Amino acid sequence: MSRELTRRLVQLYAGLALYGVSSAALVRAGLGLEPWGVLHQGLAEKTGLTIGVVSIVVGAAVLLLWIPIRQRPGLGTVSNVVVIGVAMDGTLALMPDVHGLAAQIPLMLAGIVLNGAATGLYIAARFGPGPRDGLMTGLHRVTGRSVRLVRTAIEVAVVATGFALGGSLGAGTVVYALAIGPLVQLFLRVFAVPAPAAGSTVVAAGTPERAIIPR
Repeated sequence: MSRELTRRLVQLYAGLALYGVSSAALVRAGLGLEPWGVLHQGLAEKTGLTIGVVSIVVGAAVLLLWIPIRQRPGLGTVSNVVVIGVAMDGTLALMPDVHGLAAQIPLMLAGIVLNGAATGLYIAARFGPGPRDGLMTGLHRVTGRSVRLVRTAIEVAVVATGFALGGSLGAGTVVYALAIGPLVQLFLRVFAVPAPAAGSTVVAAGTPERAIIPR
């Protein structure tokens, strides 16, 4: 295995695991989750499943939606579905609840920054988009609508559904929405892996520069 491929694999799985940790931190902070986290938490409340298991089930369901829009998953896509949910549940099992804004706000901010770093890590590894990213870009390609419009429509629907089901919507959701774009762009530059030479047999789908939103 080449040094470059080893680095990319380490980045992929470190990023996915840390994404799960960051999502768990936002849950424990209790000040609002990222858009898909709102849906996952709402479904967890209604089904009795853990939020990590719900994340896995939703990710798998989103992958099924790739079929009619002819999106092709990569190693990162499949790994995204499983690793984030497992890491999230494992972290929640170890991380206690926090109480009081003096503890909640720093944990929320740390979770958002870590989420941006984790996203930069796994996207820069170039093993394919997450299932939710691929749905967005696939719908953009099929419908001809702008990425911004497709992304906004998906996230509004996800947040509204999650909130109606009992998911946590709050200041953390707003701060996340405002901060995650700049954070991801920063960390994509920090963790960038040089593109393989022409003719390389290493499988890599997607490019970091086209990444718009995590997962």
